[in-house]
This record gives sequence, structure tokens and C-alpha cells, in this order.
Amino acid sequence: MTEPLAWKLPARLAPVAFAFFMSGMVSFMMSLTITAMNTGFSADYLARVGRAYLASWPVAFIGVLAVRPLVIRLVALTVSPPRKP
Repeated sequence: MTEPLAWKLPARLAPVAFAFFMSGMVSFMMSLTITAMNTGFSADYLARVGRAYLASWPVAFIGVLAVRPLVIRLVALTVSPPRKP
């Protein structure tokens, strides 16, 4: 079994950690898709994906942080709160 992390971020940074991981994953998936759609698959496909990813991840990270308050409000408007037992 793997050892747990010796350190963790404080709970107040959870939104930033969420934005970091979410933006990284979505940016990578979008880079794969859009690069294939725009230029097709060739020998340098992964290099092009890498360049697109490096350019898009910072934009996605700032974007997730920026729209987070709006998304929280939209979820609150569209999802019922849990019922009390």
C-alpha cells in the first residue's frame, strides 16, 4: 500500500486545489480533442497537444476560479438540499 502524503493543504485552499486539478484534466481532454479536430493525427500530434495544453491550462485555471461563485449559486438554484433524517 502507498504511504499517505506527509503534508496536506489547509482546508481553506480546497477551492484552489479543486480548480487546479479540474482545470488540468479538462484542459488536457480539450487539447487532445481540439488538436485532433483542427490538425488531425500525425507524427507530431502529441507535441502539438502538449503546446496547446501548456497554453490552455493557465487560462482554464483562472477561468474555473473566476466562475466558481456563479456555479455555486447555479447549483444551489437547481439542486434540492438534502433531506434531514
